[in-house]
Amino acid sequence: MLKIAVKAADSKHAEDILALDVREISLLADYFVICSANSERQINAIIDEVLEQEEKNGVEVKRIEGKDGAAWVLIDLGDVIVHVFSNNERAFYNLEKLWADAPLVDISQWVVA
Repeated sequence: MLKIAVKAADSKHAEDILALDVREISLLADYFVICSANSERQINAIIDEVLEQEEKNGVEVKRIEGKDGAAWVLIDLGDVIVHVFSNNERAFYNLEKLWADAPLVDISQWVVA
């Protein structure tokens, strides 16, 4: 799930993709994927690709929040939660700081440099 989400977001040119391992500090999920985009259109493209690729691989999408506003969209895949932000929203909410105790997952082999 994690690898699929990261690769799907990257394929639609998501910016500053990172994955946090929250298994030891959260009951919500095992991993958070956080990324951002420059426009509502790009946010929607990233969301659509993540959904398509996860569903193609048999992953059940539990819930999608915020798609109408498209400034912060959350995709709940169960063990993985994907956060897609506009650049301004990402800076404002700063989830990276909020979950600073969570170790980063090395996703370098899944993204195009």
